[in-house]
Amino acid sequence: MYLKTLHLQQFRNYQEQWVDFLAPKTILVGNNAQGKSNLLEAVELLATLRSHRSPRDRDLIRDGELIGRISATLERQTGITDLSLTLRRNGRRTVALNSENMRRQMDFLGTLNAVQFSSLDLDLVRGGPDQRRNWLDTLLIQLEPVYAHILQQYNQVLRQRNALLKKIQGAEVGNQGLEELAVWNEQLVSAGIRVIRRRSRAIALLAPVAANWHESISGSTEVLQVKYTPNVVWDENPEGLQQAFVEKIGTRAIAEQHQGTTLVGPHRDEIELTINQTPARAYGSQGQQRTLVLALKLAELKLIEEVVGESPLLLLDDVLAELDLHRQNQLLDAIQDRFQTLITTTHLGSFDAQWLKASQILHVESGQITHD
Repeated sequence: MYLKTLHLQQFRNYQEQWVDFLAPKTILVGNNAQGKSNLLEAVELLATLRSHRSPRDRDLIRDGELIGRISATLERQTGITDLSLTLRRNGRRTVALNSENMRRQMDFLGTLNAVQFSSLDLDLVRGGPDQRRNWLDTLLIQLEPVYAHILQQYNQVLRQRNALLKKIQGAEVGNQGLEELAVWNEQLVSAGIRVIRRRSRAIALLAPVAANWHESISGSTEVLQVKYTPNVVWDENPEGLQQAFVEKIGTRAIAEQHQGTTLVGPHRDEIELTINQTPARAYGSQGQQRTLVLALKLAELKLIEEVVGESPLLLLDDVLAELDLHRQNQLLDAIQDRFQTLITTTHLGSFDAQWLKASQILHVESGQITHD
């Protein structure tokens, strides 16, 4: 797939900006806080309807404006598609394909595929389990757009169940409260199972690919293991998962009522990352952690390419400065001409002459983009 144009209106620090992508690689050059990352964020939003930088739409709209819009023209094997995402400070988003508004946002997902790699991704290793869950969920939305709806359903059930547990926290629970909780238990199990199965399947596909990349980058000196550790442990048969989920809810019932929150379910899952059987979070050096994240991102690219049948875009947000020369070369060699790539940087010193010759260079300053 190839992103041909991008049009930003009242988005972040852009008032109105058209960008035509004229080469497989685009290098965005500029000082910090000029709008380079904002442009990549716009592409990420079109791909996943998520931003890894902000969960709130009002933060994405230019100061003083009520509406922001991101539009793009995308060329795929099936033809050319126009995409549009409208953000409202005080209202719902709307998405459109070829000028037709989509009633369900799920129908918009999967049109554009992209893998984002930024310096913030080092938090995949160093951060808490919620960051690794969020990373996996964002990947799953691209592999299987219906997952966005499945995850939304689970989170809605979780919110409702937590609200009930808060209500009965520390109080004498009557029959009515217990009956209502039993209904939410069923829904939590039903929705949670769909999340768990998909996460388990995705990690099973991703883990060996990431391990191969990691072995290559580390010169076969390190073994990476990516393991899904669900909060609900079960044997592999489908009935076993449901039974294990129900039983764990039963064993944690008193603790949940005492704490007023749900203690069982995929919102408490972990994705374990180990190097040579040692937890990367606790013992990995910065170099090891960067190698690990690079391996994960390259595995994401390959997995999306295999599942979708086309190469996704690669968005590199100021990461070359984070990588040493060996890791830079591994990354640039892996990209070559397979993936349309958008790269942000503060200077062009990290690129060799061949890369610069094959790239479109754009200068970004105060939300304005100029061609070289």
